[in-house]
Amino acid sequence: MPEILNPADESVVASVAHTSLEQTDAAIERAAEAQRGWAALAPADRARLLRRFADALDGAVEELAQLEVRNSGHPIAQARWEAGHVRDVLEYYSASPERLFGRQIPVAGGLDVTFHEPLGVVGVITPWNFPMTIASWGFAPALAAGNAVVLKPAEWTPLTSIRIGELALEAGLPEGLLQVLPGRGSVVGERFVTHPLVRKVAFTGSTATGKRIMAGAAEGVKRVTLELGGKSANIVFADADIEKAAATAPYGVFENAGQDCCARSRILVQRGVYERFMELLEPAVRGVAVGDPTRETTEMGPLVSRPHLEKVASYVTDDADVAFRGSAPDGPGFWFAPTVLTPARDSRAATEEIFGPVVSVFPFDDEDDAVRFANSSEYGLSGSIWTRDVGRAIRVSRAVEAGNLSVNSHSSVRYSTPFGGFKQSGLGRELGPDAPLAFTETKNVFLAVD
Repeated sequence: MPEILNPADESVVASVAHTSLEQTDAAIERAAEAQRGWAALAPADRARLLRRFADALDGAVEELAQLEVRNSGHPIAQARWEAGHVRDVLEYYSASPERLFGRQIPVAGGLDVTFHEPLGVVGVITPWNFPMTIASWGFAPALAAGNAVVLKPAEWTPLTSIRIGELALEAGLPEGLLQVLPGRGSVVGERFVTHPLVRKVAFTGSTATGKRIMAGAAEGVKRVTLELGGKSANIVFADADIEKAAATAPYGVFENAGQDCCARSRILVQRGVYERFMELLEPAVRGVAVGDPTRETTEMGPLVSRPHLEKVASYVTDDADVAFRGSAPDGPGFWFAPTVLTPARDSRAATEEIFGPVVSVFPFDDEDDAVRFANSSEYGLSGSIWTRDVGRAIRVSRAVEAGNLSVNSHSSVRYSTPFGGFKQSGLGRELGPDAPLAFTETKNVFLAVD
């Protein structure tokens, strides 16, 4: 039975059995049966049960947070926010069942109306970096739309998802409606793609895996939502509040130890203020509190595993252009200090997704140069723009090829607004008021009156 390690000290937290192919098939069959009953409930009754589920999560915020600290190494303050976010997402989408309105379309000879019908069974495959939050982005709107969900958490970080599945049953959701199936992607995840009863796969993870899922889903003509990699740019213009931009830049990339597809891992600074920005950035980076994730004051914890630590370290070799580094604990655990590089624009660090606490800083000359370099990546998920010029903020926001941008802030992801990427950062949109519609099929009905 595979062991789950605490990333902060490498101790064994739990052992979790992997779901077999036969068990996966059986779970999907149960989900299909449960979905038929769920879809037949009155919308108000589905909404009421989802609110009960949210209440159960509210009562378990501290339990889930402590579990995430041990399983994923997230700082406790961050983990509490994540657990509360899962509750908030479910509360938000619990209002949807009664608001999935169709349309009345003017036609000759009768009445034309549309309905939003649930797809059936939805397979949700989540990554290890934000196990709870990203799971909720899939299961909450899918359940609200009348579907059943089979959820495969990442192999390294399944514990909070397993507990959320238990809470769903405790809250009164029907047996089989939300099932958590820990296991290997090549077994459980692959079966979501190939099983004919799974009508949609929502996947968050690497672009390489997303491409394989997309290709496999084509065989069954099933829908996909893909939220994939990122190499986001944080663009700082000379007219910006340089002090604020430098002070917040570390939190745009080092949150969750840089294990974030939205991490602003390329900082682009206009040449005239580049030196001043770097002077201000250094103390901000050195001031990031890295350490024991159980401490309330910790801002950054360890990386998730030793293999991932080795991957991140491969970008900071002896000949790397290291400007400065923060600090990290010694001893057991998968620790890596916040690191700032000044590499060439065509280097690996500048073009590949590192997914760790490593950021590269580059000077740029003018607006066109900044936009051109920001768009030079195959990714297009997120980013930030710092300027006091409103016209420039709008102009650059329209020009940068990314799905989620913020101006004078490092945060752009909210459950009440659309989330997704351009180019190889993804396909489709999660979150926002229309998210449940992504888990429905539009049915058109013409009623003749003559």
